[in-house]
Amino acid sequence: MILKTIVNIFNQKKEKQIGQILIDKNLSVSCAESCTGGLLSSLLTDISGSSAYINQNFVTYANEAKINLLGVNPETIEKYGVVSEEVALEMASGLIEKYNCDVAVSTTGIAGPAGATKNKPVGLVCIGAANKNKKIAISYKASSKLPRRLMKYEFAQKALEVLLQFLKENY
Repeated sequence: MILKTIVNIFNQKKEKQIGQILIDKNLSVSCAESCTGGLLSSLLTDISGSSAYINQNFVTYANEAKINLLGVNPETIEKYGVVSEEVALEMASGLIEKYNCDVAVSTTGIAGPAGATKNKPVGLVCIGAANKNKKIAISYKASSKLPRRLMKYEFAQKALEVLLQFLKENY
């Protein structure tokens, strides 16, 4: 598992495919990241020419940032927890509504080693994707044995997969 994660760090196939779809369809993308701390944005901007499709990206680690910058409803956080598909959906939807992007992706999770609860273990990430017509969210559980840095890469890789699939299905 750790070797697969390390190999994915240097494989830019998903990032290149995402970039090509965005360029071909003349679309922009924005990211709202919590647990990935800007890593997803970094991976997307590692591709030369990404300035043609990257709109605005935010690291919204604190709940207040999710609420103030993205319009996440505090009641959603209270009811479902900050690491939830509901919050991931509101993060992605907030980007669409507030920042004039065509496609949005969001991450919220527990990279560990602290922060786990009985129902939300280390390695859990919720990823949202949205456009003006559709929004989706998924939960993914990575191995809790991954060190924090590799956990963040695993989360970012999963977010790239979700974004790529969302683009393929909707454009």
